[in-house]
Parts: sequence; C-alpha cells; structure tokens
Amino acid sequence: MTKQISTVCVIGAGTMGSGIAAQVANAGGRVLLLDIAAGEGSRNAVTEKALERIAKSDPPLLMKPGNIERIAIGNIEDDLAKVKECDWIVEAIVERLDIKRNLYRSLLPHLKEGALVSSNTSTIPIALLMEDMPDALRKRFCITHFFNPVRYMRLLELVRGEETEDAVIDTLARYNDEVLGKGVVRCGDTPGFLGNRVGVFAMQAAIHEAMELGIDIEDADAVFGRPMGIPKTGAFGLYDLIGVDLMADVVRSLRSILPQGDAFHEVGAENDLINSQIEKGFTGNKGKGGFYARIDGEAKALDLKTGAWRARKKEQPELAMRAERDGLGVLLADNSPQGEFAWRVLARILTYSASLIPEVTLSPQDIDDAMKLGYNWIRGPFELIDEIGAQALAERLEADGRYVPEFLREAADAEREGDRCFYRANGKALEVRHWGNTFRPANLPDGVVRFHLTRQTLSPEFGNASADCFRIGEDVLLVEFHTKANALDDKSMEIVRAAAEAESRGVLIHNDAQHFSAGVNLERFKAFIEQEDWSGMDRFLHDFQLAVETQLYCSKPVVGAPSGLALGGGYEVLAHCDRLVAHANTVFGLVEAAVGVVPGGGGVKETYWRWYQATGDWEKAAWNTFNQIGYGRTASSPDLAADLTYFLPQRDRQVMNRDRLVTAALAEIDAMAGGYEPRQRPQFQLAGSDAYAAMVEFLEKGRAKGHFMPHDVTVASQIAWIVTGGEDGQGGMIEEQDMFAREREAFLRLARTPQTLARISGMLAGSGIPRN
Repeated sequence: MTKQISTVCVIGAGTMGSGIAAQVANAGGRVLLLDIAAGEGSRNAVTEKALERIAKSDPPLLMKPGNIERIAIGNIEDDLAKVKECDWIVEAIVERLDIKRNLYRSLLPHLKEGALVSSNTSTIPIALLMEDMPDALRKRFCITHFFNPVRYMRLLELVRGEETEDAVIDTLARYNDEVLGKGVVRCGDTPGFLGNRVGVFAMQAAIHEAMELGIDIEDADAVFGRPMGIPKTGAFGLYDLIGVDLMADVVRSLRSILPQGDAFHEVGAENDLINSQIEKGFTGNKGKGGFYARIDGEAKALDLKTGAWRARKKEQPELAMRAERDGLGVLLADNSPQGEFAWRVLARILTYSASLIPEVTLSPQDIDDAMKLGYNWIRGPFELIDEIGAQALAERLEADGRYVPEFLREAADAEREGDRCFYRANGKALEVRHWGNTFRPANLPDGVVRFHLTRQTLSPEFGNASADCFRIGEDVLLVEFHTKANALDDKSMEIVRAAAEAESRGVLIHNDAQHFSAGVNLERFKAFIEQEDWSGMDRFLHDFQLAVETQLYCSKPVVGAPSGLALGGGYEVLAHCDRLVAHANTVFGLVEAAVGVVPGGGGVKETYWRWYQATGDWEKAAWNTFNQIGYGRTASSPDLAADLTYFLPQRDRQVMNRDRLVTAALAEIDAMAGGYEPRQRPQFQLAGSDAYAAMVEFLEKGRAKGHFMPHDVTVASQIAWIVTGGEDGQGGMIEEQDMFAREREAFLRLARTPQTLARISGMLAGSGIPRN
C-alpha cells in the first residue's frame, strides 16, 4: 500500500469535493479534480466553474491565491485514465449508491498499485458501497468523511470496513493529521458515524424542546449556545447557516438509517413549520432567510407558535449571560421556562451520547473529539457531564423519570466512591473512562497536544482571572489567556510580564481556544472614556507596553503559537515574540482604526520597524505602515500575513494542524535556548514633515471624494503623526521608548473624541461601527 501521498484525485467538484481539493493544494499537494463531462461547451465546464468558486470563496478556501495552480481539472469521461498517477482517490459525488458503485467499477482498471480509495459519504455504509467489489478494492477502501468548510472544520471521520487493511487506515490517518491538519477520529461503520449522529441530534433536541415549551428562538439559541460551550449560532442560527433545506434532508437521511428504537426519532420527525419555510423559499442565509431574516430592512425572527415574522430581540436573556459567566450550574438551578429548556436539552444530549457506548465506540473521548472538532463545541458531552457530575445528573434523570444509560450509571456509581466521572489525571497523564469500568490514557497521536486536556494534569505556577502560567516540557513557561474571546486586560498582561521575568528556559504564549486573542478588552476602554479617566488609560497602555517590552528583551526565547483570530492587542503580543509558530488559518491584523484609535501596545512601532527591515527606506516604511494600519488590513493566513510583515517567513513557521502547535513551538524554543540573546534595541528615524504633509493631503482628497469619513481622517492623521513626527517633524532618530510614547499620546488624543466613544459603543453593542 502507498505510504506517502503526494498526488490526490478528487472526484466530485461540488462543495465538499472542491473543499477537499483546495485543502490538499493548501498543503502543497498536487490535485486532479474530476466531475461529469458537460453536454455543451467546454467538456470541463463543471470543474472550471468549481475552480471559479474556489477562487472567489468567502471565507477563502485557499490560504493564498496561487495555491489554485496545484489543481488540475478534467472530467470522468475523458480523463479517468489520469487516476493512475494518483496515490489517493477521494470520491465526493452525489449520495446515490448506484452512481457511486458504477464509478468504483470504472476506476478499477486505472488504479495504480497501492493507491488508496475512499468515499466522503456520510450516510451509506461501506458494506453496501463495496458489495460485490473485488477483494483488491475492498482492502484499500474506507470512508474519509470531511466536514464543511473543509479548510476550517477540523474533524475527519475515518471509517474502516471489515476488510480494510490497517496500512490504509494508518496512512490516511497520518496524512490527514500531519499534512491536511485534521483531527482524525477513527469510527466504526455505524449510521451517522459520530459527529453528525450526536451533532444533528443535539440541534434537533434544541429545536424540538423550544417548540414544545414555546421558547423564542433568540432565547433558545442564547441558552443553547455559549453557556453550554456551543457556538453562538445555537440551533436555529446554525440551521440558517447550513441551510434549512439541507438540514431537513440530513435529518431525513439519519431518520432513514437509524434503528427504530433510536432516540433520534423522538426529535427528528417531519416538521411542518420547517417544511413550510422551505416551500416559501426561506432556506437559510443562502436564500431569503430561514428562522431569522431581514424583511424590508428590519431584523426579524420566526414566531414558533404562529409561524409569523416578528421583530428580532436585541437583548440576550439574563439567564444566558449569567450562565456564560458562572457555568452550567446556573442553567440547571433555574426554574424558569428557559431553565427548563436548558435541562431538557442537556438531558437528551447527554443521555443520547452515553447510550452510544459501547454500541458505537468504547471511548467517550471519541464522541467529545467529534463534537469539538466537527461542531466547534468547547467541551464534548462527557466533559459537560464531568462539570455537572455524573451522580447529580443520574439522580435528576431518575427523578424526572428519564432513562439513565448504563455507561452513565457506571460513572455515577464510581463518583459516589470518590472516583472521577470520565476524565482524570494520573500523574502527568490524562486518563479516560472506557466501557467496562476501566480508565485508559487519552488517545492522541504522537506530537499532538490539546492544551485544554493537558491542563487537567497541571497546576498553574501563577495566574489570575484573565490568564495562567504553567510549567511544561523542559522548563518552559506556557502563558494561557482565558477571558471571553481572550480579550486582553491589565491582568492578562501581568501574567505575560511575570512569565518573561520568571526563571525558565523559554516562554510559550499559546491557548487552544477558538481564538488566540481578538484584541484588548474594549469594555475597559469604554469605561475609561466614560469616566474621563485619562491617567488610568495612560497607565493601562504604559503597563501593556512594558509587558511586551519585557517579553521582547528578556533573557530567554519567547515564542507565540496562535490560531484563530490574532487581532489588535493580541497581535501586538505576538509582534514582540522572537518567533511565531502559527496555525495555517490564523488571522492577523491591527484593526484599531476601525474603532477610532491607533494600536497602542507597540503595534505601530513594530510594523514601522518591520517595513524598514524589508525596504531599507524609512519613508517607504512610513507609507506602508500608514496604509496598512489606517485601512486596518488583515490577513487570513500566515502566507498572506507575510505580504504585510505580520508574519516573517525567514524566522516564523506555520503548522497545518493546530494540535501540533505546542510541539513545534517547544522545538523552536529548544533551538534558540542555547546561547540566546535578545534583539538589540533599534533606533527609529521619523519620516519627516514632508511625508506627513503628503499623507494628510492624501486623506483630505479621499474625504472630498467620499472615500473616508471625517473620523477616518482624524485617526489616520495620528498614524501619520507617529511615524513622521507631524508637521514639525525633522526626520531625526528617536529611541524605541519614544515610539512607545508617541503611540500612547496619539491613542489618548483620539480617545477624547466623541466619535471614538460612538465607534467603540457601536462595536460592543453589535450594531456596527457608525459612519462618523
């Protein structure tokens, strides 16, 4: 069997096939993308249009536009013989058994020796796909079920058949993990596998209970969302995002393949309201709306009782806000209809998940991983039970007259005797309860570290409400932010500074939350402005700058390992690291101008210095910095960030699998630790008054043409002032401390304007940034 995969054929150029092809190209592989031949015009019209969709996709499927050149196209009538050049053939065509089987037969003469074959199906068992197929194909065939969008969704369900050889599974697991960046969950060939079986059930449970209890959809999504560690779309919002019509088909499909006694049938019946919305063309975000819509310019929500549109609520229910802050216990202790909704939904999801052991898998980690990787849950069902307590959950289920699965009862009995429910630390190892009342080590491939799991085996060296510092590996301090969206505040930066000053071989700044950091806490700045506490604001900025300066010039290497958003103040922390080891989907940017301020934590300074290093010309560096920060330019990958100097390929590196960031970052620290010396403090030359005048002229012309709003001009003028010295600037050399001070001065100047308060308030309220 093939052990190295370099060329992949994807057959089926629809949404999933195009996404798989794009991700292989992102990883540097060569791709042959095939579909049916067109009846008119170009024979490759179907795949040509697929390439166009890939190139125009938003969010982008490609990490940089040039990656599309790795995708060759064709059709299955003229080009099937080219399959002989491919190491792996992925079928992603329509979910029709007869069509799939006909394709496999036509492939047989063209497969090279050792080539692997898989299907992206989510509904058809391997036994049916491979019925009457030659043994040679059955041994090399499996299911590789990707989630959409392929670039961003981390889960790959790898499903083996009875005759699939171990080498096939091992090779595809390794390739999809290390090369394509997937979290691979190995599944049995059972209906719905793991992700959709639990994920769709959870959505249906929330919709079913909301309709039963008459809960408004906004309240249902708010409760069945962040308080439970589930994305804020909840159930109704996720239906709209995926497509109401598509979800209705998925539900029908699961209903058709799950056994009659399965609890899915209680929540997955045909839904008259959903069918009516589809008939009216309300198919979700891709159409006129679904459960939510904009009608005549106004935000509307569907009334579940009447089926009519009403004004969409703007305020979140107080219960949801308290529960997000204080935990699941708040939901379970609440006796309101919203509290009853939360209990019923959790009771259904948690008992359903427990009932799948041992039928579907022996390990709860498989189900938890599937939900975290495939549905972006922060905690899987069994991690939620650990928070609630298996004993407390089982007792309430029994009091409610509900079914208690055997696996949950087993954990509850063990908890009564002082044992942990499903996850426990055994020294430095994390163990997971399996069927049969046994614990086994958490199952992770070599080199994979998910810090939210590792954390359970550690105690912080020091920490506070916003961040913690742990000692890991060979005497490395890991700084983990843990505020909402990892927004940075004074306490976050206290830990950054303390880690830089503490004894260690190096510092790693990392977390495996959805986002590294969305920036500085705007609520804090709004309070400063409303209280006119300018000295407090200046002190905050000074302390932030002192923390990143200490980090940059400390006696040991500091590596940042981001994933998700790394914006504003979050990026400023990274800009003051010695190196970055970034996930390939990290979004970088200094976006402060949008809310009416300038970067105040060294972001302007470091951007100016990087552009000077790249160009050797202070005036060019000033203009590049002025444009980049003034327009708030962001980059959706390290490849694109390199064009903006946010990411420096000559020293930084990117990693496809975010679960491998920690291992890669520790290797970088090891490489730097011996004989480490921090960078020498640079001096900066201001670009001078002529450059400042030219920048202001550019802004005024733009305002006259309607390109810029008045406050845009004010903000950008302050960026120009920082890097040029302003209208009196002489172009002299200044120290790094002076650049820090200029950022603070410009920030405070802008913070005193009413336009900045309006912009920050609009951003926090979710009403958008006013055009002022």
